[in-house]
Amino acid sequence: MEILDSVLDMVGNTPLVNLKRIAAGKPCKIVVKAEMVNPGGSSKDRPAVAMIDHAEREGLLKPGGTIVEPTSGNTGVGLAIVAAQRGYKCVFVMTDKVAPEKVDLLRAYGAEVVVCPVAVDPDDPQSYYSTAERLVKEIPGAYRPNQYHNPTNPLAHYETTGPEIWRQTDGKITHFVAGAGTGGTLSGVSRYLKEQNPDIQVIAADPEGSVYSGGSGRPYLVEGVGEDFWPGTYDPDLVDRVIAISDAESFLMARRVSREEGLLIGGSCGTAVAAAMQVADECGPDDLIVVLTPDSGRGYLSKVFNDDWMAGFGFLHSSGPVVGDVISQRSSGVPDLLYVRPDDLVRDAVEMMRLHGVSQLPVGKGEMPLAAAEIAGSVSELRLMELAFETEAVLDKTVEDVMAPALPTIGVGQSVALAVEMLERCSALLVLDGGRPRAVISSSDVLGFLSEAQQS
Repeated sequence: MEILDSVLDMVGNTPLVNLKRIAAGKPCKIVVKAEMVNPGGSSKDRPAVAMIDHAEREGLLKPGGTIVEPTSGNTGVGLAIVAAQRGYKCVFVMTDKVAPEKVDLLRAYGAEVVVCPVAVDPDDPQSYYSTAERLVKEIPGAYRPNQYHNPTNPLAHYETTGPEIWRQTDGKITHFVAGAGTGGTLSGVSRYLKEQNPDIQVIAADPEGSVYSGGSGRPYLVEGVGEDFWPGTYDPDLVDRVIAISDAESFLMARRVSREEGLLIGGSCGTAVAAAMQVADECGPDDLIVVLTPDSGRGYLSKVFNDDWMAGFGFLHSSGPVVGDVISQRSSGVPDLLYVRPDDLVRDAVEMMRLHGVSQLPVGKGEMPLAAAEIAGSVSELRLMELAFETEAVLDKTVEDVMAPALPTIGVGQSVALAVEMLERCSALLVLDGGRPRAVISSSDVLGFLSEAQQS
């Protein structure tokens, strides 16, 4: 009888699948290492088992102990599966950009989940890194695998994923593409493959804004890939090239692969496939690109595969007049996006509104281009006037002291009719384009657009 001893014996030996429709017309073959067929649904099952095995051997995790880890979800699922098999408790720390079904999934395995804000620095006490460290100290018998600095993470891929790819391609692989998250997959697989053939090119697919591709790590929407610090598990000497991929490219590619290949993949998989498509343009007929797709799209049904969510962030466009048309028609003398920072003075906000003839400003943390998660609130001419009437001293307060909640958002490709409906309940809307704030529109902007449309 062929009976596995436990679910943990299902980890690894994932198949390679040819992307024959997506890569049609490319000069070489692109195949995916379909890691979503692991029992936990992702490549993170591999290091999860390896890290807990190591912790048990070293006496770092004892019977009845608690596993604590910051995770975007996939590592948590892998650890939760091990914990269920071996009788450990789990506490996972996640950011608030993670899809709600990932939180629900971890809780389904019996784990406790703590959600933290994404738009804070790594050393902020509220960050998910800092929160995980605090919980490790507070919980008796707690152990943090620390996937970002645990050498067992890349070792798991060196010992399993790399040899599988080499065997499955009969040593004919020429390029390996994977997302850069903890760096464990890239470093482990690269080390093994380059030992077999130093000419194999290893490419990191990275979200725009992540540190790997030269960004600061400021918020982006794709989950489970990219970082805002340099993990100890990432070895840059093993990576030949980094390709930055936008949120829009990632999400649209994930949807395209799912619909054209019947392979439901997540947003970070879209990042990797989009990068592989760029690499393919530079290849020849003898090249073979293996792109690792780390997880399934089932964890992103409320986001990447939800048309309303995608449209609301400006990734999809409706037919007919859309919000982007309203912006395009406005006077070219006004910048698309005016905003103030939380530490700016109120008098500076008032002067900006007076100078540009606007009555609403978003409050954003950081430099352009802002991310949606960096919008902290808003200020309005009417509200500031009321406060200044009460006391002139308000002009020397910071914007953060007086700001109101953030403006409601609408996607650049959503219909003007929706904007009209929303503006009946508020004075202005923040327009998102590709997941980033692009402009603020008011009732007068929409009215001007509609009037001109009727005249023409």
